[in-house]
Amino acid sequence: MALTLRTDDELERALTTLAEQEGLSRQEIIRRAVLERYERAGHRTRVDDSAERMVDRWGDVLDRLGSV
Repeated sequence: MALTLRTDDELERALTTLAEQEGLSRQEIIRRAVLERYERAGHRTRVDDSAERMVDRWGDVLDRLGSV
């Protein structure tokens, strides 16, 4: 699939610098950035879900500890 990406001077400089530093194409830099963001978003959701389950399970204990 093809995608056209509009860039500005700042993004052009950043892409060029990262590509040179990492020895990768500009396309690969963008690809990795998007996939990393996607993975982090999924991780955040899993952490939030886990925290909610722990508060449901241990909320009363946490409340008592907070009142000591």
